[in-house]
Amino acid sequence: MLDAGDLDGACNRAYYAMFDAARAALIASGAPILPEAIRTHGGLISAFSLHLVKIGRVAVDLGRTINKAEDLRHLADYTGKSVDHEQAAWVVRQARVFVQVMRDEFMPRESGGRPEPS
Repeated sequence: MLDAGDLDGACNRAYYAMFDAARAALIASGAPILPEAIRTHGGLISAFSLHLVKIGRVAVDLGRTINKAEDLRHLADYTGKSVDHEQAAWVVRQARVFVQVMRDEFMPRESGGRPEPS
């Protein structure tokens, strides 16, 4: 989407990749959360911060990244204003990093491509 010039769409999809990765990380971590608490953007981001960032399992900068990505997604989706190319490219880059870190930290068998020996 970024390469095709759909900056708002690229921002939206990149954020949702982060949202889904954060949700998967929370579930995989075994954090004591209620399913309904992570259905909303605010609920998920709060739970992610409380259960993964504040205890040090996820770097603080990644917590800030998902917050900023959500702000840009909101701008792109709801305000009638468009994000610029630099903002959209930033969100796409950060989403790649964020998803990979969540995969490596919370789903290591998935990122390596091979199951761990039993």
